[in-house]
Parts: sequence; structure tokens; C-alpha cells
Amino acid sequence: MRVATWNINSIRARWERAAAWLGSADVDVLALQETKVKDEAFPREPFEALGYEVVTHGYSQWNGVAILSRVGVADVEVGFPGQPAWGDPAVVEARALGATCGGVRVWSLYVPNGREVDDPHYAYKLEWLAALRDAAGKWLADDPELQATLMGDWNIAPLDTDVWDIERFAGRTHVTPAERAAFRAFAEGGWTEVSRTHVPAEHTYTYWDYQQLRFPRNEGMRIDHALATPALAARVTGVTFVRDQRKGKQPSDHVPVVLEIAD
Repeated sequence: MRVATWNINSIRARWERAAAWLGSADVDVLALQETKVKDEAFPREPFEALGYEVVTHGYSQWNGVAILSRVGVADVEVGFPGQPAWGDPAVVEARALGATCGGVRVWSLYVPNGREVDDPHYAYKLEWLAALRDAAGKWLADDPELQATLMGDWNIAPLDTDVWDIERFAGRTHVTPAERAAFRAFAEGGWTEVSRTHVPAEHTYTYWDYQQLRFPRNEGMRIDHALATPALAARVTGVTFVRDQRKGKQPSDHVPVVLEIAD
């Protein structure tokens, strides 16, 4: 089975690109983030025509997550237990969606950006990650043989070599000790970042900003990750970063990350 994650940066703007890729990539499950669309406006038909079931979670032009599966969809869960709210009035944002697809529990996650270290959104990001860690820890404690992945745009670069120039990121979000500690907490809780296991190369990125020719200069960030339970990690035989999807007409600023999972 092939399971992928992709921050699509607006599904309405890029559904044709996503559908074309799915039509040729032999991907069974695709977790999408930053769909930026209400559920009723999600362009489902092109994906259903390709044989995918579509589940979505989106409120507006911000955030939004979805899961597309051609191996079944069961036990859909909108948000995770304890997921914190944001805003005034406070709402639980459309940042997490879970479903069981082909026997694998897939979570499509769009972790808050954090904005700036002194911004309230940064504290919200850390609270969000702590709540997810607690929920994920309980899932694994309840079922040590759980087949599950936490995949998506984590908005964290765990290593200095996950950004093109660490000096330029000094004092900024995505690389702070607190964010990195929050990310490591998942490994300490038994989850394996299989994208790192299978793609360990330094300066290998999943995101390039649209500005200042970042992509042609390979000035990117590695912020899209796939974490797996021990039972699922043992079945992952390879991971691919689909760099070509950052090329061409109107690409997302992120690329797909694809997991190969043995039967």
C-alpha cells in the first residue's frame, strides 16, 4: 500500500494537479492539508471518478484537511481528543482528521504555524502539539499493535540541516528548542519518524517559499513528516519526496511525501 501526505495550499486552485498526480502515482491514500475550502465546496468529483472516497474537514478559506482513499474509509474522526481551540470566539480549527484506510489509521495533520515566538499563536502551537502527543500516547498505550501514522505539515524543522541556512532562522519559529522538544516527545512516546528513517539525507526539503527564487536555489525547509507506530514502522519499506511536484504551473509550495507499506 502507498500512503502519502501533501500540503496542497488550496485544493480549489490545485485539484487538477492533485488529480493528475493521483492518476499516475498509484497512491492508495492521500492525506491533504491546507485545503482552504468548506466541506460542501470541496471538489470531490474528480477524485471520486478516480476511485477514491473523500472525507473532509474544513470551515472556510483557512486551514482544512482531507483524506482520499481507494482502500476504504472507516471510523472517521474530526479532531483529536483534547485539541485546543483558537481565536475569539475560540473554535477548534480544521487541522486534524483521522480515518482507517486499508487497515491503517491515518491522521492528516496541519500543525499551527506559530507565526512569531512572542505571538500568542506560538503558545497555541505548543499547546496543540502537547495535546496531540497526549492523545497519540493514549492510542498507542491502548493498542501496542496499532497500525497508525501521524502525517502532514508539522511546521517544525527538527534538525539544523532541515533548513537551508540555520543562521537565517535564529530566533524564529519552526526551529526553536521548545518546538523541537515537542516534536521529539513523539519519538520518546514510541512513534518513529519514518520519513527520516528512509530519507536521512541532509538538506532534503519538502517546502520552498514562492518568494526570492527559493526553489531554484534549493533554499527550502523539511517540515512535512510522517510518524508511525512501531507496528506500522516495521512495515514501511521506503519513503519518497516527490520533488517534481514543486515544478510546473501553479504548484503548491510543499511536495508530497509517500510511504511504501508492505502487506
